[in-house]
Amino acid sequence: MTATVVSSIAVGAVLAEQELPEDVGKSGPLGLFLLLVLLVAVALLVKSMTGHLKKLPRSFDPDDEPTVVVPDTPAELVDPPRRPGQDLLDTLRQAPRAIEGPKRDDRTDPPAR
Repeated sequence: MTATVVSSIAVGAVLAEQELPEDVGKSGPLGLFLLLVLLVAVALLVKSMTGHLKKLPRSFDPDDEPTVVVPDTPAELVDPPRRPGQDLLDTLRQAPRAIEGPKRDDRTDPPAR
C-alpha cells in the first residue's frame, strides 16, 4: 500500500513539472519597472514630508503675547475683568477672622490640677 502511495506522488510531481512553463514564478521586465517606479515615488514622498516637517514650529504652546478679550456684556467694557478666584478672595476679606491666625495673648493659663 505504501509503495502505491509513493509511486503516485512521484508520478504527480513529474506531471506537475511537465505542465508548468519555464517563466512561471519569475518576474518580467514590467514587474521590475513597476517596482522601480514605486521606489522613486516613496523617495519623493519622504523628501516632501521632510520639507513640510521642517516648516513646523518646535512647540504649539501659546506664546506670552497679549490676547484680545472680547467682553460678553457692555458692563465688562467699563469694569475691569475679574481674575479667577477673585470672588473667593473678596469673601475672605469681608470675614477677616477666616484668614487671620490666632491672636497671642500675654495671659497665662492657670496651672492644670
